[in-house]
Amino acid sequence: MASSADPWVREHGEAARLADDVASMVADRAALPQSGPEAMRHTSAIRRKITILGTRLDTLEGMLARLPPKSITDKELHKRRDMLSNLKSRAKQMAESFNMSTFANREDLLGQSKKAADDMSRVAGLDNQGIVGLQRQIMKEQDEGLEKLEQTVLSAKHVALAVNEELDLHARLIDDLDDHVDGTNSRLQRVQKRLAVLNKRAKGGCSCMSLLLSTVGIVMLVVIVWLLIKYL
Repeated sequence: MASSADPWVREHGEAARLADDVASMVADRAALPQSGPEAMRHTSAIRRKITILGTRLDTLEGMLARLPPKSITDKELHKRRDMLSNLKSRAKQMAESFNMSTFANREDLLGQSKKAADDMSRVAGLDNQGIVGLQRQIMKEQDEGLEKLEQTVLSAKHVALAVNEELDLHARLIDDLDDHVDGTNSRLQRVQKRLAVLNKRAKGGCSCMSLLLSTVGIVMLVVIVWLLIKYL
């Protein structure tokens, strides 16, 4: 049984956790609207994680191919290959659900590169005509590989355009937020000015009222004194 300290086992565990994280995000995506800023951000995050998962799977495959002979048993080797194959199937399924042909194309291209050693062995024992025929076949396969590479580049371009659209959306959201903040600040300043005017008027009104009451009191006092003088 392989130890958890084994680099391949540790890398596979991290890749499996990343796959579980992506699956959880895909499930959460179903609860979001079909379109809108939040849905775009969530989809973009899923695509990025799927791309990272593909890179981790490539690393696992390379580590498995570079294992020293007899470092693990044949049973363990087959077990790791099955584990890697299952994880690749999960990643490919999630990538296809988001139309990420880049993942599948990369896997196909890597599969073509593994045939290079077999092509060399096929040359042995062939005559000149057979070698020419083999070269034509290899050139045809290379042309097909270039076509797939072109599709991969186009897919990467589409991903880059989607990321650019997301950045533009974030920039617009920030601009809208700045506009709202500026508008709110302007309205707040107008309200403060109105409050200051009302406060000033209220103070002025109190002074006038005090003066009026004082005047009325003096007049009444004068009238009372005059009445007392007149009738006493």
